[in-house]
Amino acid sequence: MSALYHRPIKADSGYACLGTSRRQVTVRCRSTGGTLTEKKVPLSRFEPDEYLEDRYRAMEERLRIVKRRLNKPLTLSEKILYGHLDDPETAELRRGASYLRLRPDRVAMQDATAQMAMLQFISSGLPRALVPSSIHCDHLIEGTTSPQPDRGGAFGALADLRLAEETNREVYDFLSTAGSKYGVGFWRPGSGIIHQIVLENYALPGLLMIGTDSHTPNAGGLATLAVGVGGADAVDVMAGLPWELKAPRVVGVRLTGELNGWTSPKDVILKLAGMLSAKGGTGCVLEYFGPGLASLGATGMATIANMGAEVGATSSLFPLTARMGDYLEATGRAAAARLAEGFSEHLVADSGAEYDRVYDIDLSSLEPHVNGPFTPDLAHPLSAFREQVELAGWPPALSAALIGSCTNSSYQDMARAAAVARQALDAGLRARVPFTVSPGSEAVRATLARDGLLAPLEALGGTLLSNSCGPCIGQWKRTDVARGQPNSIITSFNRNFAARNDGNPGTHAFVASPELVTAFALAGDLRFDPTRDSLTAPDGTKVRLRPPDGDELPSCGFESGAAGYQAPPASDAERSLLRVAVDPASQRLQLLRPFAPWDGRDVEDAAVLIKVKGKCTTDHISMAGPWLKFRGHLDNISNNMLIGAINIETGKPNLVHNVLTGEEGPVPATARSYQCAGVPWVVIGDENYGEGSSREHAALEPRHLGGRAVIARSFARIHETNLKKQGMLPLTFAEPSDYDLVSPADRLSVRGLTAFAPGVPLVLEGRRPDGSSYQLIVNHTFNDNQINWFRHGSALNAMAAEFRAAKLECVAC
Repeated sequence: MSALYHRPIKADSGYACLGTSRRQVTVRCRSTGGTLTEKKVPLSRFEPDEYLEDRYRAMEERLRIVKRRLNKPLTLSEKILYGHLDDPETAELRRGASYLRLRPDRVAMQDATAQMAMLQFISSGLPRALVPSSIHCDHLIEGTTSPQPDRGGAFGALADLRLAEETNREVYDFLSTAGSKYGVGFWRPGSGIIHQIVLENYALPGLLMIGTDSHTPNAGGLATLAVGVGGADAVDVMAGLPWELKAPRVVGVRLTGELNGWTSPKDVILKLAGMLSAKGGTGCVLEYFGPGLASLGATGMATIANMGAEVGATSSLFPLTARMGDYLEATGRAAAARLAEGFSEHLVADSGAEYDRVYDIDLSSLEPHVNGPFTPDLAHPLSAFREQVELAGWPPALSAALIGSCTNSSYQDMARAAAVARQALDAGLRARVPFTVSPGSEAVRATLARDGLLAPLEALGGTLLSNSCGPCIGQWKRTDVARGQPNSIITSFNRNFAARNDGNPGTHAFVASPELVTAFALAGDLRFDPTRDSLTAPDGTKVRLRPPDGDELPSCGFESGAAGYQAPPASDAERSLLRVAVDPASQRLQLLRPFAPWDGRDVEDAAVLIKVKGKCTTDHISMAGPWLKFRGHLDNISNNMLIGAINIETGKPNLVHNVLTGEEGPVPATARSYQCAGVPWVVIGDENYGEGSSREHAALEPRHLGGRAVIARSFARIHETNLKKQGMLPLTFAEPSDYDLVSPADRLSVRGLTAFAPGVPLVLEGRRPDGSSYQLIVNHTFNDNQINWFRHGSALNAMAAEFRAAKLECVAC
């Protein structure tokens, strides 16, 4: 028996409250040295027959093999990844080069991406998900901050949730019944944001999970290696196939000192974003270590891990700490905490482990930061922010302040914001601008209400929004500012691209900690600095805010709040009787048809649909906001394809030249025109094309409308993989300056596909309108498996072919 089963554990460790399994394991009793019988530790209270011991035992065995092979110290990232290898004896293990075939422990999907993921899973023909999986309804709830006619004059949490349940009933019913039929847990609207729910219920030290949202790495706050992916990756894992990931480089972040004053965990990642840039973490895991970890609680570490997505990191990860154990215990997982403690040698980096590069942050000298506008890596220490606002000419008067989101909605976040609010209320102050509060989950909301922490925030003037993403992802029905009107807002969110929050390109969005946002709400001006400025109370007295404090965890434990979880039927027989109906006339849902396989020829004489200038995120390629309602209907949502991208010819969005008609028109309509005429088309992209959300639709839409390739200076990791999964060709200019040589009027051919092979560049042949031509080298990162996807027309097609072959082989046997 593995040594894992014989490590000391307290007799009062809390195993009994964590499930109903009758399977048992013998562990060593710390007090007597004898043994006692305890129940095995389930992965969650919702999955009583999936056990953490089994994961640790498998991880330990794989690591034994890998350590024998490599004979060197490993980082924590490597331990978790290599501990989940499908083939530890033979896998190539080179950072930044090898493709790893991995076996994740869990899949999590938010409702906007879960629609397409479940539609793809249905297409696979499998009867149930083979890996623990969950769906979370958090993206489709539109937040309001003023009276709305469609809500009977009401606004805020309850009114928004009621309308969402009504308008999205078709989608929620689909996700609910699909979850039940295919063995996937379902979290109802209002239960919370996916990443907060995962942290509270599913994340455990040492696990590997994927999620169909770019901020999935939030779970790194509990030493879970969590990676944001597209829905096709989720389908692979749910189908029991290995998940493929290019072995990331590992960037170490050494933390020293101790947080103090107004500085919060949020400032760690805001500082680091400025050091790394929006693509500086691409292809890397950010792994934190050092004595400064003692200054951070689990939810603070989750905040930092969450925003690693803003620098393009594959994931972010913290080693096991005692305060993670505190959080696990507070969320009803004391047994898992004890088991992880006994497994701790595998949950920290080995002494002497080497990082590809290391950054140092001294928490004692770290200042509060404000990042933005228009990009999360434009970092400003608070002491220099006032001057920068004036120099840049950004609108100094705030029009709104918003706290919460998946990044900063923990109990401690809200407690510190409430501490600022109480000081203001004692002095007779109120928020000077619209102020919103978005709890991360129903458990957090109910606990804050019980402990009197919501009351001061609402008394300050705050509007309580539902436990959902809301304005953070553009689900904000904002009616107080006209589109195009320059204005400034400040949030505790993670992402602040142009038009991200309210659909207004004139909105300058800045990002800071919840406590700092609350202070700014009181001042109503970006030039306010609570560390050195005073506010004027109604009676004329000057009020200097004290640095806030707040309990990391509720002293009386977490409330559960309203029930939000729906478990799938336990038996295959029950699930087989269920039906998942999709109305053929639906405008919200559409069953998928397989993409055509590769025709065996090079791409010939393709039109350039658009040559994109500058930043092109997945928001530019497939906008959210009002388009979220079409996430389950590929043809309808394709009408938003690339409408936010800037055309280099005109400097405008959504206006391109049609080479067939000579007319100018919207990007999607032009793509449909080419498709109807049988003309292939490509997109020319700039640096870090596809950064931002893990939006699979940004790859599905071009494929659906006849696109063949995206040729860019460079790609964001998730989007590049998503394009490959859908049978597209993501290619990069061998010489980035070659981007300048391609004109939108050129016709392009991609040569070399008949000999398509890993590591072998392709040739881009361009023909200009005057008849002259040119040839450029374009690179790719396809491996053999991904080339197989391309040849089949998509990864889903390749998977279906593999299943068919397996069935035929089984029949033949």
